[in-house]
Amino acid sequence: MNNNVIEYIEKEIPCLDHGFVRLIDVMGDDAAIVQAARVSYGKGTKSVTEDRGLIRYLMRHKHTSPFEMVEFKFHVKLPIFIARQWIRHRTANVNEYSGRYSEMKDEFYLPEKSQLRTQSVVNKQGRSDEKLEDDSVQIIYDKLSNSFEESYSEYKEFLELGLAREIARINLPLSNYTEWYWKIDLHNLFHFLRLRIDKHAQYEIQVYGNAIAEIVKTAVPLAWEAFEDYILNSSYFSSIENKVLAELIDYSKLPSVDDLVQKGISKREAIELIEKLNLMKSNVT
Repeated sequence: MNNNVIEYIEKEIPCLDHGFVRLIDVMGDDAAIVQAARVSYGKGTKSVTEDRGLIRYLMRHKHTSPFEMVEFKFHVKLPIFIARQWIRHRTANVNEYSGRYSEMKDEFYLPEKSQLRTQSVVNKQGRSDEKLEDDSVQIIYDKLSNSFEESYSEYKEFLELGLAREIARINLPLSNYTEWYWKIDLHNLFHFLRLRIDKHAQYEIQVYGNAIAEIVKTAVPLAWEAFEDYILNSSYFSSIENKVLAELIDYSKLPSVDDLVQKGISKREAIELIEKLNLMKSNVT
C-alpha cells in the first residue's frame, strides 16, 4: 500500500448533506500493477521512470488485467436514488444496509437550493443551468422537507402498529439514505470514474465520484496520471472522423520523432503517434 493513502483509511469524506465516502482498505499500488505486468516478484527490479513508462503503455494500449491487481474497498453512505445509478456498475462486490433487518434512518437528501433547476432541453436525463424562480424554489424546498418528515413519521407509526420492517419501509422516498460496502478493482473503478465524474453525470453522483478520485490518485499516482492522459482527458474518433481529419492534415509538415520528444512526448509515444497519422493517411488514399 502507498504510504500516502494511509491517512484516508477510515477517514470520512463528506458528500452531500448526510453522506460520505470512507476508504476501508486497499490492496496493491502502482508497484503491484507493474509486478503483474512483468509477471515477476519483488520490488526495485526497474526504476520509477521505467515503471511509469510501463503503466502508461498498459493504459494507452488497453492492457487492462494488470490494473485488476489493485483493489479498493469503500464504505459509502448515499441517497437511494444515487445508489440505483451506482449499482449499474455490476463489476463490484456490494453489501448494502438492509431495511428488512434494521430500521431505516431519519435522513433524507435535501438538495441545495442552487441545485433546483429546470429540465435540460439538450440532455433529456439531466438538469439545465437555468435556475427556477425564487418563489418556485422555496415552494419545492418546503414541500420536500414536509414530505420527508411526513413519510418518516408514517413509517415509524407502521412499526409501532406492529407492521414488519420489510413492508413498513415502502412509503419512504428515494431520497432516504442507505449505506454499503463497495469493493472494486482499479480497472473497473477507472471505468466508473470516467462516467461518474464526467460533467454530464448527475451532480450528486459526481460529488461521490470526485471524493473517490481524491483517494485513488493518492493511492496509485502513476496509474492515475495515465488514466487522466489516455482516458479521462482524451478523445476518440470514429473511422469517418479519422478520414475527415486525414484530409485536413498537411502530411508534408509532419513533425519528426525528435520534434515530438522535445514537446514532452516520450520516444515510444512519438513513434506511435506518427504511425497513427500515417495509418489515417493510408485509409484515405
